[in-house]
Amino acid sequence: MKGLKVFGVAVAALLGLALVLAVVGWFNLRRDDIPYETLEAKYANAESEYAALPGGLRVHFRDEGNPKGPTLVLVHGFSASLHTWEPWVKALGAEYRIVSLDLPGHGLTRAPKGWTPSMEAYRDAVEAFARERGLTRFVLVGQSMGGNVAWEYALKHPERVTGLVLVGASGWPETRPEYAKGSPLAGPLSNPAGRFLLRDLDSTALVRKGLKSSFENDALVTDAMVTRYAELGRAPGHRDAVIDLALDFHKRNHATPERLKGLAAPTLILHGEKDLLVPVDHGRKFDVAIPDSTLIVYPATGHILNEEQASRSAADLDAWLKARAAKPPKRPTTAVQHDLPPSKADLMFY
Repeated sequence: MKGLKVFGVAVAALLGLALVLAVVGWFNLRRDDIPYETLEAKYANAESEYAALPGGLRVHFRDEGNPKGPTLVLVHGFSASLHTWEPWVKALGAEYRIVSLDLPGHGLTRAPKGWTPSMEAYRDAVEAFARERGLTRFVLVGQSMGGNVAWEYALKHPERVTGLVLVGASGWPETRPEYAKGSPLAGPLSNPAGRFLLRDLDSTALVRKGLKSSFENDALVTDAMVTRYAELGRAPGHRDAVIDLALDFHKRNHATPERLKGLAAPTLILHGEKDLLVPVDHGRKFDVAIPDSTLIVYPATGHILNEEQASRSAADLDAWLKARAAKPPKRPTTAVQHDLPPSKADLMFY
C-alpha cells in the first residue's frame, strides 16, 4: 500500500511538471499584437494613404501610376496585403492609374472591435472606399479571396465595373476529398477555449508552409516575405478576422452558373496550372459560367501568379485591356439586344 502511495505521488509530480512545462512552452510561443504604428513605420511607404470609412474602418491604400490613365482597383487575397501587387504596379504604372487597398483584417487596415468579415462585408467596404475616393468607373481586379470579393462586387455594382479580372479567384464550393473536412485546426478554433490557446501562438512556421504551397517556385518565398505576412497578421484584430474567415468558408454564398451568368462586365481569368489552393478547374468553371470571358492558364505556376509570373501576367492584362478598348462600340438599337456568348476559342494556354 505504501508503494502505491509513493507511485501515485510520483505520477502526480510528473503530471504537474508536464503541465508546468506545457504552460511555460505556451507562454514562450505566444506572440503579442504588434501596434499599428509599429507596423506602419515598417510596411507603409511614401505612397501609403488612409481612408476613413463609415463604421469605423480606416483603410490603408495606395493610389499610384498614371493619374490620367484607366483606373485599376486591386484587391488582394486571404491573409495577404496590397504588397502582393507591387510587381504589377511597377509593370503597369506608366499607363494605368493603380489603386490597391488592404481589406479589413489584413495589412494596415484597421477595423473596429467586433467587425465581422465576410465576402459581402468586403464587397460593401470596397464600395464605401470607391465612393469616398470618387471612383466611379474602373477595372476591378481580385486575387484569390479578393477575386471572390471582386465578382460579388461586379454582380451588385455593374454600373461601376468596366472590366473584371480574376486572378486565381476563389468562390466555387470545395469538392476535393482531401479538403472536405476542412483544416484539422477548425475544430479547436471553433471552441472558445481552443481559440484562446491557439490564436496567439507564433504562426511563422505555418505562414512559411502556406506560402510555399502558394508558389510553384519555392525560391520566391523569402524570409522577408514570411516575416511580413506573419507580422501584419499580428496587427490588432487581424488574427480573429482571419480565423473567422477560415471557419466560415463553407457558409459562403458560393459561385454557381446561375449567379455568374449575371456578370455583365468583360472578364479576364488568370490561373496557375499548378495552383494547389484554388485548382485550375475552378478557373475553367468561371470561364464557362461568365458570359464574356477570356481564360489564360500559366503552366508550372502556383496560386500567386501575379508575383510568380509578374511580367507575363501584367503584359497579358495590358494586352487584354487594350484589345477591349479597341473594340468598336455596339450599334445602338431600339430593341433589346441579345448577344450570343463569345466563343471559348479565346482561351489561351502558354
